[in-house]
Amino acid sequence: MSITATELKNNLGKYLVLSAREDIFITKNGKVVAKLTNPYQDRVETAKSLFGILPQDADVRAAREERLGAE
Repeated sequence: MSITATELKNNLGKYLVLSAREDIFITKNGKVVAKLTNPYQDRVETAKSLFGILPQDADVRAAREERLGAE
């Protein structure tokens, strides 16, 4: 979504709520000057992308020892 700086100023609360769901680009004189975004969005997307990658019987301790032994 793209809005003007004036629109953001007049409706800040509304756009703070919307920024939890989507990035909001703020423009001034027709040029993008800022982006309002959810700071946790990247973490959530990363966690979702990793779901199901590890086998059910994965042993974290064994993987850690293997990794440390390789150094």
